[in-house]
Amino acid sequence: MTFPGQNHFLMLAAVLAFSAGPAVAEKVLNRANDLSFGGAESTDPLSYSRFYEVNDMVYSRLIRQDDAGQPSPELATGWTSNEDATEWTLTLQPGVTWHDGRAFTAADVAYSLERINDPELETPVAAVLGIIERVEVVDDLTVAIHLEAPHAGLPILLLDYRVRMIPEGAGPTIEDNPIGTGPFMVESYNPEGRTVLVAFDDYWEGRAPIDRVVFTAIPDSEARHQAMLAGLIDYNAVTLEQVPFFENNPGFQLHTFPSGGWFGIVFRTDSAPFDDMRVRKAMRIAPNREEMMTLMVGADGGVVGCDTPVPADDPFRADLECPQDIEGARALLAEAGFPDGIDIELFTSDLEPGMIRYAEVYQAQVAPAGIRVTLRVAPGDGYWDDVWMVEPAMVTSWGERPADQILNEAFRSGAAWNESYFANADFDAALDRGRSTLDMDEALAFYVEAQRILFEEGGTFIPYLENGRRVLSARVSGIDPNAGEDSIRWHLVDLAD
Repeated sequence: MTFPGQNHFLMLAAVLAFSAGPAVAEKVLNRANDLSFGGAESTDPLSYSRFYEVNDMVYSRLIRQDDAGQPSPELATGWTSNEDATEWTLTLQPGVTWHDGRAFTAADVAYSLERINDPELETPVAAVLGIIERVEVVDDLTVAIHLEAPHAGLPILLLDYRVRMIPEGAGPTIEDNPIGTGPFMVESYNPEGRTVLVAFDDYWEGRAPIDRVVFTAIPDSEARHQAMLAGLIDYNAVTLEQVPFFENNPGFQLHTFPSGGWFGIVFRTDSAPFDDMRVRKAMRIAPNREEMMTLMVGADGGVVGCDTPVPADDPFRADLECPQDIEGARALLAEAGFPDGIDIELFTSDLEPGMIRYAEVYQAQVAPAGIRVTLRVAPGDGYWDDVWMVEPAMVTSWGERPADQILNEAFRSGAAWNESYFANADFDAALDRGRSTLDMDEALAFYVEAQRILFEEGGTFIPYLENGRRVLSARVSGIDPNAGEDSIRWHLVDLAD
């Protein structure tokens, strides 16, 4: 008898056993990457196919989250704006060096930020930070960011996990020569096989206790789960169903943290039958959201929502009502020309823990409304290239983002990662007004209106935002149990001998 992904699990075991070699004093953290871009994983932080697990360790941001999720200094020591928030001045950390020994300066910051607007790069970050008009180098440790329009929340936008600094002029070579200022350097890079990072001795916050981090590609979530149980990797995400394998086990430690991440089901608004607003709304009001959340992550495992991606603790989250409405869904389908119900294909994958189960729960939830769902399970290898933004209906996955960022990045007309191809002039106008006003109450009203439009007319079903869960081997220390992936201070992580 075999389990799903067993071949990948056995391959991982063989690779790690072969690479172990003679006993050495080095501390090595073993991880697995999911190969979700099918080998096109990029060490360019701005790439749509970014290798985020590696990039988090190699590159630094200007601003990072503190323990409360608020902006705090990283490569920038402080920031101020002019009265109308059209210009922001940032001061930079002194004494920071790149992995090749060069000094980090304001010229690197200007290059990294202005590169976001390079039309040839086509980075999804441009949907959020395209408001940067130019970056002025004031002196070696000071930059002035000039915006096209006022934005009081620029420091929050700079928390984006992709807005990481690279050396001036390094864009054309960053794929082949990933140079950062982070706690680890790339020694070897093979996203389809084995990628090795080594500690950077001159990291400005102090050398990491870990000597090496080894990533091995394994696309199936079940195989990663088995590798974790077998002690072949030290870090992995887990589902609610997998928790019992690790809890009360002295060999592991479990973390549950408020992440605001979510699975969603995307119905492309440019593809029949979902180009009819009545059909896609029927798809979104038929399920029982609270029941879905309880089945998937537990009653206390997240926060129910009405197709809003905005985190529960975000000041701009809309408080909407969206009870299950089977009869309303049937009526909308009948109006749209489907009086006997409708048949759809929904694509999902074993790429991330719970993605298949999520689609199965949705399938059962909407059946009473005459929505007959056929599931298509696609390989995890290359899912984000071959299925996402390609098929008319598919499961998606997002991490937590502030209101302005996620609403612009995933739903603004023409945005690179607008996966539902939603195009609504009123929605775009509400976002523009929300990000331009300096009055918090006015901004709230505009962002709430944008979220209301999404619920009434959008193409993405988001029943709840879930807490994150991960498991670590018992020998790992230094990771804050409440920190999300993007907030881990990797230079503080250690391994017991």
